[in-house]
Amino acid sequence: MRVIRAAFGPGEVRIAVVEDGQLMDLAIWRPGAPDGLGDIHVGRIIARVPAMAGAFMALAGAEGFLPDSDGAAQHGEGDMITVRITRTAQGGKGPRLAATPEPAPAGPPRFLRRGASPLARLAAAYPGADILVDDPALLSAEPGRTRLVAHAFDDELEAEIESLAATQADLPGGLRATITPTPALTAIDLDMAGATASRAEKTAAQLAGNRAALPALARQIRLRNLGGAILIDFAGIPIKRRAALAPALEAALATDPVRPRLLGFSHLGLAEILRPRGTAPLHELLHGPLAAGLAALRRIARELPNRPGWRPVLRAAPAVVAALQADPVALPDLARRATYPLILTSDPALPIDRWAIEDAT
Repeated sequence: MRVIRAAFGPGEVRIAVVEDGQLMDLAIWRPGAPDGLGDIHVGRIIARVPAMAGAFMALAGAEGFLPDSDGAAQHGEGDMITVRITRTAQGGKGPRLAATPEPAPAGPPRFLRRGASPLARLAAAYPGADILVDDPALLSAEPGRTRLVAHAFDDELEAEIESLAATQADLPGGLRATITPTPALTAIDLDMAGATASRAEKTAAQLAGNRAALPALARQIRLRNLGGAILIDFAGIPIKRRAALAPALEAALATDPVRPRLLGFSHLGLAEILRPRGTAPLHELLHGPLAAGLAALRRIARELPNRPGWRPVLRAAPAVVAALQADPVALPDLARRATYPLILTSDPALPIDRWAIEDAT
């Protein structure tokens, strides 16, 4: 049985696709800071870059890249084009664009309309799944399929989603994956405890152990929404034997709807995977001032039902306070549930990922 669960938090909706009790897909929707995928803009070409087979475009408040294959080849500098965002801004780079048939109206670069929300995208990807939400404001997201429940996430699902913020993940057979994103690629190192058997038996056991862990590893890649180049260093297998894992790795990746590809193995025995980028990876969404502020608001919202008349104070780094104040949805969402408005206090001594919830005095 497949179910889409949408858990409300102030300024944020976490959406999980669960099939037969197993988490299969995860998305984070921040209505006040939407990811932009599918958004339609009118942009102007500001620079043709033949070496990159495309052109940079000025959008409203940002710059994006339009490949020649997606419409730039027919245009020159200064041309106005209506474009759609096909890959969101991530990793310090602007969005990837594609031209639409829609004529560009006269005037400066500007935003035209929003693309589908993450909840709508997952609802379209899983048309037969019921949608369970825990806030009445979400009932209109997908009429006819949506049902209100007390809690969209149980403790087990909360714990699994929280574990995805860690850089390590436990896999079957005693393996552990250490996942290290860099600007250029994501490196995944697999490690297992040393065996005491003979070398031949140890190699066979390690090959079998790595093979058995591949479905779980592919699931971690999918849930964390890792994109671009991914390199995997398998645990304990001689370099010449690693290519034997290719069929099992390809089979594990085949369940991923974005269709990642195994490109082969490097001279160092690293499996090379290319997974298309769409939206920002989970580690980018879970870090930064806004993410920290929304986590604090989520904690406050959970405590509100048990503390009538409570007047909370959130003490956080200035960047966190500024991010919450700039979000047009988060603080009003909390105010809708609270008796008193939240008091925000800037504390320059606090790092971005540390905050404190106090009582007003």
